[in-house]
Amino acid sequence: MPVYWLIIIVLGLAALGYVLGRRRALASAGGDSRRLHSLPSYYGSNVAIKAVVPAFLLMIVWLLVQPLIVDNRVIGMIPQSEIREGSSAGLVLAEVRRAATGLENAVQSGAMLEIEARDSRADFTDMTQRLKDAGQIVTSTITQPILLAAQKYRELSNGGRFYMWIAVLAVAIAGAGWGLQGTTPDFRARNTVERAVRMLLVGAASIAILTTVGIILSLIFNTLEFFRLYPVKLFFFEPTWLPSFGGGIDSDGNPLSKLGILPLLWGTIYISLIALAVAVPIGLFAAIYLSEYAGPKVRAVAKPMLEVLAGIPTIVYGLFALLTVGPMLIGVFGADGLGWMKAGTAVMTAGLVMGIMLIPFVSSLSDDIINAVPQAMRDGSYGLGATKSETVKQVVLPAALPGIVGAILLAASRAIGETMIVVMGAGAAARMSLNPFEAMTTVTAKIVSQLTGDADFASPEALVAFALGMTLFILTLGLNIFALYIVRKYREQYD
Repeated sequence: MPVYWLIIIVLGLAALGYVLGRRRALASAGGDSRRLHSLPSYYGSNVAIKAVVPAFLLMIVWLLVQPLIVDNRVIGMIPQSEIREGSSAGLVLAEVRRAATGLENAVQSGAMLEIEARDSRADFTDMTQRLKDAGQIVTSTITQPILLAAQKYRELSNGGRFYMWIAVLAVAIAGAGWGLQGTTPDFRARNTVERAVRMLLVGAASIAILTTVGIILSLIFNTLEFFRLYPVKLFFFEPTWLPSFGGGIDSDGNPLSKLGILPLLWGTIYISLIALAVAVPIGLFAAIYLSEYAGPKVRAVAKPMLEVLAGIPTIVYGLFALLTVGPMLIGVFGADGLGWMKAGTAVMTAGLVMGIMLIPFVSSLSDDIINAVPQAMRDGSYGLGATKSETVKQVVLPAALPGIVGAILLAASRAIGETMIVVMGAGAAARMSLNPFEAMTTVTAKIVSQLTGDADFASPEALVAFALGMTLFILTLGLNIFALYIVRKYREQYD
């Protein structure tokens, strides 16, 4: 049965424990709640917490540890002959997991009988075809050792899940019994519940940190696996992006796939710079006007209209780039105009549309920062005889500079991570050129293309997506560190 049923059952036990704990507390006090140390609800909550928290902690630890144990048991079943050149045992194990998941899904959907899924003498070619017919993801033909390992993997996983159900339910019942046994008039239930809530809040605050750590670790491990299969030097310094999903090496021992990041990195930076060149001046000037010059009625209409741009899906911006901005640029810079542009998909197309999308990121945040500048600073400037424009230029903007830098950083990070506008507006050509009217692509667009379809994670052509993602993460981290340095440097003058 799915894990969510176990969660529902444990929560049901906790609800029952709450009712029983509350009743037991009142009964122990002879029905007079004034004789209790805490309110009756705290006694019920104490029982519910002791039923839920240990059970859920055990379930989480079990779900984290069980795959490691199963992997360790199954990886010994994979013969060395199954590890192809350029692959590894870990990548073959990933194929085993996909096959085991396919067998389980096929049985659950009725496309395959349980006895057929367990049959160790089944024909592996027929099994591969049946899994594909059932809609399961199988990246290659399953060999006999892979099939046996997948069957063992499924058997161990299902067995572990069965024992997890028993253990979790036993812990939940024991925890509820523990809470009920300690329900006496003198028990400080309120203190126990408040400590538990405080720990819950600490755990909630830690989720973001743990999630970030998990993302980084997943990127690091897969990036290291990619660099084990593909030379680091070629990835960072090869000026060509030309994946060959057939794999192989040339006569010099170099891989046939050319997976250099330089053209993708150049396209990312080039398009982002054009987008920022559009968004920063327009957004900043709009923020200055709305905060310093516009009246209440104009501001009440203009600011929401600007912020509407932030809610438009990026696919709509992509269609706008493809159907409107691209043809418009061809009319001006194409063969009938200046003759610089050959097609509607170009760096300029994506940059302009992305810049429009980023305007509210710059304007809205900059407007809030400018409004946060103390009015006393403006009044002091006016008292010294400065005009409104001089006050804005020499007092307000310098005081708001750290916040404005943060807004520009947010816009830059958003531009670097954009995908759909690039795919539809800039094309898919990986090249290094200074011509903004040529088609180019970005790191994010190629991450999508490398992982689209039946990606074989035993090949560097698929694992390169993680190396690209890691590079993008380091790039945005560097931007954040630089922005933090700028903010701290200039904030000291206005504290």
